Amino acid sequence: MEEIVDNFFNVDIAVGAMSIVIDGLLNTILLSLMVVPLGFLSGLGLAVMAQSKSRAVRWPLMAWVDFFRAFPPLVLLVLLFAGLPFMGLELGGFACVAVAFMLNNSAYYGEILRAGIDSVPHGQIEAARSTGLSGGQAMVYVVLPQAIRNVLPDLLSNTLEVVKLTSLGSVVAVPELLYQARQAQSATFNPTPIVMAAVIYFLILWPLVRLLSRLENRALAGRG
Repeated sequence: MEEIVDNFFNVDIAVGAMSIVIDGLLNTILLSLMVVPLGFLSGLGLAVMAQSKSRAVRWPLMAWVDFFRAFPPLVLLVLLFAGLPFMGLELGGFACVAVAFMLNNSAYYGEILRAGIDSVPHGQIEAARSTGLSGGQAMVYVVLPQAIRNVLPDLLSNTLEVVKLTSLGSVVAVPELLYQARQAQSATFNPTPIVMAAVIYFLILWPLVRLLSRLENRALAGRG
């Protein structure tokens, strides 16, 4: 038992590594504040475009969404980071993570929001138009609020996955939480900093997981 404590819960090492791990946490929060809004807004644009009746719009859009839903985000991230310099375009780690996750997550957010828009009865759109609202105004003021409410658990679940995916930034040397914990682990030859990172991830995400469960239970109760 003492060996387990010394290797995984070493207080002295935890205190010494605290500052570097906290720096990583701040970068993880910064990454999340970048990639979640970028993915959501891009997905919202895709969902609105998907309402078009033109096949020239819908089919390329469907191919775009399917491609990025099927393409592994880690491969996409490495491709941008290691491949773009051969084209004379060198992005930093933060920019590569932002672009890669925007492309990947916008496809998921887009499908969730498209389902939400489709769940709103078409009669409400017609009623909104009859009051003098334009198509765009009806979408913004009538359809989207209901659509987002209808798929809120799915949106929150996807956002949780996005936050967890920020740990992939360590692959391209973005100093986020996992990367900084690994740096501390390499310097101390002890996995305690990795345990610290795991605990921090849990403490951040667990309240959101509980909120998600509550929303899902409420949705099930409403259907019943």
